[in-house]
Amino acid sequence: MPHVFYIYPVCRGTCEGVIQHRRPDRPPSPPLLQNPRTRAQLDSLLVSGSHQELRSRLCSRMGFGTAGLRAAMGAGFNRINDLTVIQTTQGLFSYLSGFFSDFSSRGLVIGFDTRGQEESGCSSERLAKLTAAVMLSRNVPVHLFSSFVPTPYVPYAVKKLGAAAGVMITASHNPKEDNGYKVYWCNGAQIASPHDKEILRCIEEQLEPWSASCWDQELVERSPLTRDPLSHINRCYMDELSSLCFHRDSNRHSPLKFVHSSFHGVGHAFVQEAFQVFGFAPPIPVPEQKDPDPNFSSIRCPNPEEGESVLELSLQLAQKEDARIVLATDPDADRLAVAEKSDRCGWKVFSGNELAALLGWWMFFNWKQNHPDPADRDGVYMLATTVSSKILQAFARIEGFHFEETLPGFKWIGNRIHELSKSGHSVIFAFEESIGFLCGSLVPEKDGVSAAVVVAEMAAYLHEKNLSLSQQLDNIYQTYGYHLSKTSYVTCHDPSTIKRIFSRIRNFDGESSYPKTCNGVQIVHVRDVTTGYDSSQPDHRSVLPVSRSGHMITFTLQNGVVATLRTSGTEPKIKYYTEFCAAPGKSEPSQLEEELAKVTTGLLDEFLEPERNNLIRRFV
Repeated sequence: MPHVFYIYPVCRGTCEGVIQHRRPDRPPSPPLLQNPRTRAQLDSLLVSGSHQELRSRLCSRMGFGTAGLRAAMGAGFNRINDLTVIQTTQGLFSYLSGFFSDFSSRGLVIGFDTRGQEESGCSSERLAKLTAAVMLSRNVPVHLFSSFVPTPYVPYAVKKLGAAAGVMITASHNPKEDNGYKVYWCNGAQIASPHDKEILRCIEEQLEPWSASCWDQELVERSPLTRDPLSHINRCYMDELSSLCFHRDSNRHSPLKFVHSSFHGVGHAFVQEAFQVFGFAPPIPVPEQKDPDPNFSSIRCPNPEEGESVLELSLQLAQKEDARIVLATDPDADRLAVAEKSDRCGWKVFSGNELAALLGWWMFFNWKQNHPDPADRDGVYMLATTVSSKILQAFARIEGFHFEETLPGFKWIGNRIHELSKSGHSVIFAFEESIGFLCGSLVPEKDGVSAAVVVAEMAAYLHEKNLSLSQQLDNIYQTYGYHLSKTSYVTCHDPSTIKRIFSRIRNFDGESSYPKTCNGVQIVHVRDVTTGYDSSQPDHRSVLPVSRSGHMITFTLQNGVVATLRTSGTEPKIKYYTEFCAAPGKSEPSQLEEELAKVTTGLLDEFLEPERNNLIRRFV
């Protein structure tokens, strides 16, 4: 049956209150009056005659992307706001209550970051309380953190408390205008298929708010079903974090100084406490960035992956304090950037792949100290996403443990960790190249808090040996082979352009024919996980799961370079990844860099250049 929208132009409410989604066979009920700020946004668009903008906001809905929703805050069905969060939570309740017979006793974990937007009133805390209100209105207990927490605390709490699922209100390192609704399954991993599709179906069946209670964020204060897990979960997390500390006595006496920036987000207090757990003096905070600020007023972009350009204040402070290591967690503290001062060439900002080489080496080095029997290695795994460096594969090949690749996104890593743990195997390190690291298996999610203090201990240990992080990275490459990589992106806001780009690649030399060369270098294998094609397999079927939610094509070239083009699941970007993996002692880095640059240039000029007018390059 077709659906219609009832509009109440004289009501003082929100777009959520004045525009209600209903079946035409049901009479409209009086509008709900909730958030005047989002209503004011619609009024302004009406007065200004911005009909196209109104159509965009009101005639399309957000879809479930990487583990949930992510969009700009504001009025409209394709924005993050009171109504869309209530609708999403109603759908989530509907699915969970049908899936878990004991959902009413297990409950839901809910956390939030420090985001907010004055013009819409859509703070993360408010949206978390509305999420709780929907569950409480159906007598489901909620474990709602009383204050902001790092994203990893939500999946950690889901597992620790035995909850059915978890929701984190965050947009991580996205621009300040955005927010998100991230969902975790009972195993602590981000939701994956088929749960995501079924939750989306349930959302679409539960669009009308059930009652006024769903809008009542004060319900969390009155309900006996509201529980605050903050103190308990923080204590348990810090206790378990100590299992990753291998040299506490040495840490107490380390002369190294560390600077930490929390990028105006949640990380400051948690990183400070983690350092205390490891026996370190607390890191020196960047004063302009240690306290929450939803406007991210001191940085142009709240993403530490951008490198030196967004670490300016951190590096200046480190220079002033004579600190050799800078640590930066992103606003929800699930990612970590690291920079090291060099006596010869200023500051070295490590890429995600370089940090993974160091952390992978460190975690295995310490594991091996406690497990001298080589037979024990058969139960040990390291994981990485397929667009990340193959350096862990080189480790595994020489050291005798297992390495596996997953599709991009930590939801694949988290769910694989769960599967391996059920069969008695242990994952001692996992990462994705976008500075997302998991040391040990404390939580099946990337974790910037634990990674920060593990890097600090590794740096302190190496300092005792008169080695810097950069010097140890070079030692690793000499032992396991140089792995030089380049990762960047182009911005594209037009979905039709993205579709044309990937369609052209898939029909490059005629229908269903991929490119044969890249800048004159022969392409020997093509893998397209969007279609399930892999020319390297006897049946041409990809070993990795088919993923139709985005585009991803990988080219293996004759010179040894592996190159991938893929769309981002959370941002308007086409990302590209190239890596040259050399055998130990076989090549000079300068030669590898030349070959890598040649393929990277070809990837951009030959595969993306025809749409250059619709793309914004970051750098080459």
